[in-house]
Amino acid sequence: MAQKAAENLRRVREEKPLVHNITNYVVMNYTANALLACGASPVMAHAVEEVEEMVSLARALVLNIGTLSLPWIEAMQRAGRRANELHVPIILDPVGAGATRLRTDSAKRLIECLSIDVIRGNPSEILSLAEKQSGVGTKGVDSVHTVDQVTEKAMVLAKELGTTLAITGVVDLITDGERVLRVMNGHAMMSSVTGTGCTATAIIGAFLAVCPNSLEAAATGLSYFGLAGEKAAARVSGPGSFQIALLDALYEMKEEELRAEAKIQI
Repeated sequence: MAQKAAENLRRVREEKPLVHNITNYVVMNYTANALLACGASPVMAHAVEEVEEMVSLARALVLNIGTLSLPWIEAMQRAGRRANELHVPIILDPVGAGATRLRTDSAKRLIECLSIDVIRGNPSEILSLAEKQSGVGTKGVDSVHTVDQVTEKAMVLAKELGTTLAITGVVDLITDGERVLRVMNGHAMMSSVTGTGCTATAIIGAFLAVCPNSLEAAATGLSYFGLAGEKAAARVSGPGSFQIALLDALYEMKEEELRAEAKIQI
């Protein structure tokens, strides 16, 4: 799988796929820069009037519900339906699902009306998607559950939804309901700045654009992002400089480094 990670990174850099993001205000600038740093081409377009046209130019669609409004929900549905028609892969980040009814219900509606290739979230967000009621418990957008606590439910949910779930934590877990991969790259400092989860989602989007196997795309994308986090943390003293160093590490990562240091357990 480490070889596949390096191959996917090479393809992203060579092909520079356009990744269409309908994402939140908090992370928009940073995730665009992260996609540029890894070699992809980002576009941040959320106007209802243009999303269908824009997604027709893209090779992946990232839907992120971090700062929801009703027009953005409509835009996500329109873009997602068009992406499905064109077989453009979709990754959903259900930010804060489980915290409020709007977030939880919106995520569930998107899952019901669209064919989604990957759902990336923290353990509590993923757990909320398996519940009949909202309010299963998150702390804002932070998880109050661990990956181990939701592993069994995640496998069942992935099979029910026909999708790949990428659950991020100290150790990331990726499952399509049949197989389980664990990614052990990453660093504690990644949780000390906002938007690293959203950025991980965007990176998976770039890998999905070049890798049709959603399980492999999610695992290799998370390994690349986690290893960049390790390298960035090794040369900074705090979260402010870490954010910039993380962009540098994504840009500087050599394919042979990823091949040698990717920690993906099958």
